Amino acid sequence: MIHSSRVALLRAVTATLAAFALLASPLVAAPLQDQIIVLPGATSAEGIAVGRGSTFYAGDLFAGDIYRGDLQRQTAALFVDAPAGRMALGMKLDQSGNLLFVAGGFTGQGYVYDAGTGATRAVYQFSAPAPVGIINDVVVTGSGAWFTDSAQPKLYFVPVSPTSVLGSFTTLTVTGPAAALTGQFNLNGIAATPDGKTLIVAHSGTGRLYTVNHVTGASAEIANVSVPNVDGILLEAGRLWAVQNFSNQISEIRLSPDLTSGVVERVITSSRFEVPTTVARHGSDLAVVNGKFGTGLPPTATQY
Repeated sequence: MIHSSRVALLRAVTATLAAFALLASPLVAAPLQDQIIVLPGATSAEGIAVGRGSTFYAGDLFAGDIYRGDLQRQTAALFVDAPAGRMALGMKLDQSGNLLFVAGGFTGQGYVYDAGTGATRAVYQFSAPAPVGIINDVVVTGSGAWFTDSAQPKLYFVPVSPTSVLGSFTTLTVTGPAAALTGQFNLNGIAATPDGKTLIVAHSGTGRLYTVNHVTGASAEIANVSVPNVDGILLEAGRLWAVQNFSNQISEIRLSPDLTSGVVERVITSSRFEVPTTVARHGSDLAVVNGKFGTGLPPTATQY
């Protein structure tokens, strides 16, 4: 976790995958200069995951391609030249670091890639394509991967054995306040407690965070936390970072031990932000992808 008593270097892999530095206290020196990592040839961007060492993976949203790079060396290269028709939104690595799970957006699909070779390990058709289903983000627990659906109050679970064998997916219907269908995008980012028994979902339509029981699907609002335009989220040791895309900021939230409430302790901004979407962590750094959706959808920027 990032403590408020020291400077936190927050590397944002912005629409050009950028890293930025930000003061944790007004009493310390000026922020360090922003850093940028370019995804060469990318036509859009959305998801990011951090792997072994300083390795990261990022996706070309509308092309479905996956890039692999190094946060310390500030390099990136095409890793998966995805077949036509795929998309790449939120992504996560499993605990072994061998499998990369990628949400397939408007296709209604989820993909699993070999994180070492880039080979496709599995394609899951969770739902009919948009507007029926929009597979937006994913989190990995000790027993498998959970995907969100932004068009339906559903979560999809892909079991993974200790030897990285993938099983058939199951569908969990979400009930309670998190099931509200209030906008074009509803359930979005997702995180999980270390034991995998409680899921936390971000709801773009309501601008709220909710807990979801992984067995029953029952949800409850995390009180006192408002995060308009919330997108991807990251949970570590009781602290949650919520990316707020069109607000061009990230809220850093301290959660109560029972996850019933939270307090926004800090709002992170950067001149590099151009509609940030998802976040991953590398040591004391946060890596953040910009979607540049302000240029249109699909976006029309020349570099990501």
